[in-house]
Amino acid sequence: MMKIRKALTDANNETERPTLIIGKTIMGKGCVTTEGNMFEGYCELHGEPIGNTGADYTKTLLNLGASPESPFDIYNDVSAFYENLIAEKTAKAAEKKAEIETWRQANGVLASKLDFFLSGELPELDFESIDHKEGLATRASSSGVLGYLAENLENMIVSSADLSNSDKTDGFLKKTSALQKGDFSGSFLQAGVAELTMACIANGIALHGGIIPVVATFFVFSDYMKPAIRLSGIQELGVKYVWTHDAFRVGEDGPTHQPVEQEAQIRLLEKLKNHSGNPSFLALIPADSAETNVAWKMAMENKDTHTGLILSRQGVKDLPAQGASRYNEAFAAEKGGYLIKEVDDPDMVLIANGSEVSTLLSAAEILENQNGLKVNIASVISEGLFKLQSKDYQNSVIPKNKPLFGLTAGLPVNLEGLVVIMVKFLG
Repeated sequence: MMKIRKALTDANNETERPTLIIGKTIMGKGCVTTEGNMFEGYCELHGEPIGNTGADYTKTLLNLGASPESPFDIYNDVSAFYENLIAEKTAKAAEKKAEIETWRQANGVLASKLDFFLSGELPELDFESIDHKEGLATRASSSGVLGYLAENLENMIVSSADLSNSDKTDGFLKKTSALQKGDFSGSFLQAGVAELTMACIANGIALHGGIIPVVATFFVFSDYMKPAIRLSGIQELGVKYVWTHDAFRVGEDGPTHQPVEQEAQIRLLEKLKNHSGNPSFLALIPADSAETNVAWKMAMENKDTHTGLILSRQGVKDLPAQGASRYNEAFAAEKGGYLIKEVDDPDMVLIANGSEVSTLLSAAEILENQNGLKVNIASVISEGLFKLQSKDYQNSVIPKNKPLFGLTAGLPVNLEGLVVIMVKFLG
């Protein structure tokens, strides 16, 4: 026990380097069989109750100096230790609270700012004011949004896994500086090639509160982050994931960087409820720059679950505005899906998300001009969010009595919840 305590004390006193504590233990220490033979070290003891392994429960308690009649006794020295420890920590907590109150009295402005950060509220942000050039990749549109956030949101830290110039988080970095030893004035963390570590750090930041964590890498590398992503969902943390290079169109890097099954995996999280009974994840795949602005707005306002923005490497044609403002129309993406092209009594409805939506515009032009068909087009940025809308709204976007066609650059399952099920209904 004293060696363990010393190791923990030494680890806490180390301020310059990471610390690794290696505990050399014996599995099932003290376990014995019915005959009294030692049963230490058997692998069965790792995941089975003692009585199911070959060890004897009663004989093991006796061997360890415990009473089978009172197996949960608290020894006097243990009880005394914790009584003293509680008193000591209570006194230290009171001292710390007094120190904090003294600081608050002397720093009213900073104290108010800290309270606002810890509240999780956002300052007033105008995502509509963020302008983009035409035909940008959505990763480039995201870069513009990040630059805006760097100038208008003090309590956000963006991190990239050695890819800031490719995932375009450099839009944020250009407006701030990288965190360095002894200099925490910046808001960008260069994580290096350490996707899982980066995501774990983001979880820790979110658990602490007061800081909004954003992490970025190529979408295919989300595989490395899965344990931390799952923990984000279980703990209902508002981490923002930026995943770029969303499909096979990734340039010269080839198949190792081409996400195929990743979208299907991530979208499944939208169908998994968390302990609060809500979808555990919000996956957003914007179709153009206006939807990217709206997607970032949705991500920033989503505080109770984590959000993934899945963005294109290649340029995407901006969707045409049906009215005066494309942004105001894209604002309908907050319902998860909406019509970007609408006619009365359509002959069919085309459905996609991300960069495939603009492709459907070209397809609709052919269908209308060469085949005389009337076509609606739906952009479904988030299936999970779309399925939370009223049945009437869902049917107004994707009607059950019309032929449906879905286009995806990934696995068919990405759209089967929207298209195949409804087609079967018709059949």
